[in-house]
Amino acid sequence: MKLKLLKKIFRTPLAEKFLGISAYYYLKFVGLTTRWQVKGVEETYKILDECGAMIVVGWHGRTLEMPYFWNKSRPLNALVSPHRDGKIIVKILEKFGIGHISGSSNKNSTEAAFELMSNLNAGNSIAIIPDGPLGPSMQMSLSPLFYAQKSGKPIIGITYSIAGSYIVTKSWDNMLLPLPFHKGMYAITSPFFVPEDATREDLDKYRKQLENQLNELTWELDKEMGLPFIPQGTVAKKYKKNILERK
Repeated sequence: MKLKLLKKIFRTPLAEKFLGISAYYYLKFVGLTTRWQVKGVEETYKILDECGAMIVVGWHGRTLEMPYFWNKSRPLNALVSPHRDGKIIVKILEKFGIGHISGSSNKNSTEAAFELMSNLNAGNSIAIIPDGPLGPSMQMSLSPLFYAQKSGKPIIGITYSIAGSYIVTKSWDNMLLPLPFHKGMYAITSPFFVPEDATREDLDKYRKQLENQLNELTWELDKEMGLPFIPQGTVAKKYKKNILERK
């Protein structure tokens, strides 16, 4: 009975707000106390000035400190799943000055796709986590490339690594939980443009190129920070269940 009551309390809007704001202040504290080595942030804003908007991507397991270096004066809206965890993420993003678009590959996908394109056309950057919400981890979906092709805007990948971080190996995404007062590296890939006349075969080739670039950068940072190698391709139990049910 007590466990059910606690679950009910933590599902309330007030609890979601508290958890989101608490997580934000912790991540902000980690960001402020980390001795950062940063690569590509200034160059990214130059590209943003030239292109008006961009498509930001990053891996599910590296989302926590992704917003830290984003300039609040530059409009950015992130695609966030409408489930409960998504509501907490929205609170974190709001504190970082980032908006959100509700939707996922399984729910509200059409409405979300329209809103994402509308944002790009209006000069607002968008953020997509292309290996969520269930994996396979660190594998790029085609979604960002479609938006890049249709809008003419570049894709940039963001990743980071912080020494001493705890890796949640029991989660499908091997989430990196950073701790304060450590060294850290934050890096951004070179801009990736997709030609308007790209075929489906071209898109798949570009998808793999972008995936490799972001993975190689992530592994390089982890090695520098003394973290173990994290392989790609792991999936959530729910994902495995869905695949088995289809067979």
